[in-house]
Amino acid sequence: MGILARPEEMTVSEATQRGVAGLVAEAERGTDVVVTRHRRPVAAVVAYQRLEELSEVAEDLRDLALALARHAVDDGQRTSLDAVLEAYGHTRESLAALPDE
Repeated sequence: MGILARPEEMTVSEATQRGVAGLVAEAERGTDVVVTRHRRPVAAVVAYQRLEELSEVAEDLRDLALALARHAVDDGQRTSLDAVLEAYGHTRESLAALPDE
């Protein structure tokens, strides 16, 4: 299954004949339209709600990929905040003493 739901393909000429209002009506009815030039897809018209859904799915997939990558390289070792601060020459107290900017 592709990312677009039941796409209808049409050439640029056909899309021009249908007009913007016709393409928008198709999208509102739930039909994704793929516009082609020389048999190659060059544009897609989808309902805005569908675009939001696709955007959310892409964000979820990025989060999942990050979680899987972190899991794959996690060796179980943890570093305390105090150890990190010490490595950079600070303590919790020295950070608390810094002026707020």
